[in-house]
Amino acid sequence: MNLVEIITAKPVLIGLHLGFAILAIDAFLWLLGEMSQTPRKSRRLRLAALVGVIGYIVSWLAGGYYYVKFYGALVKPIIKAGEAPWVHNIIMETKEHIFLFIIPLAVTAALIAWLKEEDWQLLNIRRPSLVLTGFVAGLGLLIGLMGFIISATVRWGGGA
Repeated sequence: MNLVEIITAKPVLIGLHLGFAILAIDAFLWLLGEMSQTPRKSRRLRLAALVGVIGYIVSWLAGGYYYVKFYGALVKPIIKAGEAPWVHNIIMETKEHIFLFIIPLAVTAALIAWLKEEDWQLLNIRRPSLVLTGFVAGLGLLIGLMGFIISATVRWGGGA
């Protein structure tokens, strides 16, 4: 890949990663609001759940490709050589591991949203469903904060 391709590919991948993550977080906050309603409106629940899961998956794919193609070779060395190598060792490693399990959590919340009203009530899962859905949105926000810290560290010369 030449320099022009790198310069144009990185912002697009980061933009997709961030944009779809924001979409997913917003969708799970929407889902949380819909799950709080009585009676629940299944069409809106399902739409919010589907948008949220797709958003996280697309964000995961774009972020994963960026990580494999650019982060390891271009970004990680800047952080590791700076005065804050802990940003990679702690923040990035934590972000990676949280993001690995956010997809299964999001899918679980989405599957709960697809339950019929009577099944949802029969299983008595209102509170756990709300907690899980809020947790999925909250994890997305936490990952976003971690991404900001990582980006800021690189912009400031690896913490130097």
